[in-house]
Amino acid sequence: MLIRYGYEITLTCPQPTALVCLLAVHDDRAADLRTPETVFTMPDVPTTTYRDMFGNRCRRLVAPAGDLMIWGDATIEDDGKLDEIVPDAREVPVAELPDDCLVYLMGSRYCETDRLSQTAWDMFGNTPPGWGRVQAICDFVNGHIKFDYMQARSTRTAFEAFHERVASAETMRIWR
Repeated sequence: MLIRYGYEITLTCPQPTALVCLLAVHDDRAADLRTPETVFTMPDVPTTTYRDMFGNRCRRLVAPAGDLMIWGDATIEDDGKLDEIVPDAREVPVAELPDDCLVYLMGSRYCETDRLSQTAWDMFGNTPPGWGRVQAICDFVNGHIKFDYMQARSTRTAFEAFHERVASAETMRIWR
């Protein structure tokens, strides 16, 4: 199936502000693009791109004082199939993970591991390790937290989403 996606974002900056935008399809799906990704700004400002440590294409720019609109779109082909279910997938102990995986386990200002770890262990620590534990966590998030774009807040953390029972796309990504 073909999926056309796009965005239109307007930012208001009180002064010139350096930005890094992650708005591009990841390289592992680039071959599936059926139209080129386009990115425009108004006013027109120069941009450069680079790859971050996760392989994301990042776009750098300096937003002028006032309003800046960023928009773009593309069409991608997708088979529409659900992710593969692997019920016998095993849980790898943290001590056995490759070094380059550890960064994904670290807390951040959006995912306060110090405030959520005990709750997570209380809720899921007795679940059999592996696929079943991951599925239990996904089922909980899908049943407990409502996705609501209209209640999006750029400062919402995973801890707040847990207590408020609402999240936007960015917070949902943290939970998964």
